[in-house]
Amino acid sequence: MILSASRRTDLPAYYPDWFCNRVREGYLLVRNPMNFHQVSRISLSPEVVDGIVFWTKNPLPLMLRLEELRAYPYYFQFSLTPYGKDVEPGVPSKNDVILPAFQQLSRRIGPERVIWRYDPILFTARYTLEYHLTYFEQLARRLEGYTRKCVISFVDLYRNTRANLDGLGFSPLTQKEMTELARRLADIANRHHLILETCAERIDLEQFGIAHGHCIDQTLLEQLTGTRLTLEKDKNQRPECGCMASIDIGAYDSCRHGCRYCYATHSPKSVARNIQAHDPASPLLTGQVLPEDIIRDRVMFSCREEQLRLSAK
Repeated sequence: MILSASRRTDLPAYYPDWFCNRVREGYLLVRNPMNFHQVSRISLSPEVVDGIVFWTKNPLPLMLRLEELRAYPYYFQFSLTPYGKDVEPGVPSKNDVILPAFQQLSRRIGPERVIWRYDPILFTARYTLEYHLTYFEQLARRLEGYTRKCVISFVDLYRNTRANLDGLGFSPLTQKEMTELARRLADIANRHHLILETCAERIDLEQFGIAHGHCIDQTLLEQLTGTRLTLEKDKNQRPECGCMASIDIGAYDSCRHGCRYCYATHSPKSVARNIQAHDPASPLLTGQVLPEDIIRDRVMFSCREEQLRLSAK
């Protein structure tokens, strides 16, 4: 089984101690977002965990403990965007902290295991098409050789994200703007030897060499494990999502970045409450097991085939 760590929160940035504690214990608990007292027990045995995909804007806290994860194949989906504190108030300086962190992580684990996410793309009075092109060029130049792939997506407007973007001069992208931006981003990516893919987008950009991507990527996971994996498409994601099935081990309303486009954060009060309830020694990311909780073991099994794949020469 593949673990997603996590679409719901920045686990590497804010919860590395908790995660490494759970690795030592061999399991963790995850609440069902739709049923609070329904709790799944997730095994962290390397016998059943075929890989881990980390999602982060700041991997530095977890990078100090990567040696503790040596039993697992893993890679990072690393979001690095052009936005300032008006949109991403909790993210450290891109120039002074995040860009050097990206390069450091790549040097440590290899560029194929650090996927650059330039997403979500949104337009405001400040963040115009030309702004994106200028900033993307600068980032692509500095990340050349430190990653093989860049994933882009256009912002999705959920009820909470629409409200959060009020006051920024936000304007939805038209089909023409998406196509023009994608065409010019593809030119930049090509100059800097980057594969460009989209994440969960309906729009067809194949004419610019931009394929629909797979963030939980079977091909990459097979390369990392050296083994064929029998994986299925994730039925719990949007139809446009190309990801393989995974178990997300995060919790909503627990990320401190405060990004104003984030679908996984519903209110600052909920985030503050969950942060206060966090205990690195708890099997749950936020809070403790309650008497009324119903805990069931999640059925898990390895998707690895026995026959090793021979690496291409």
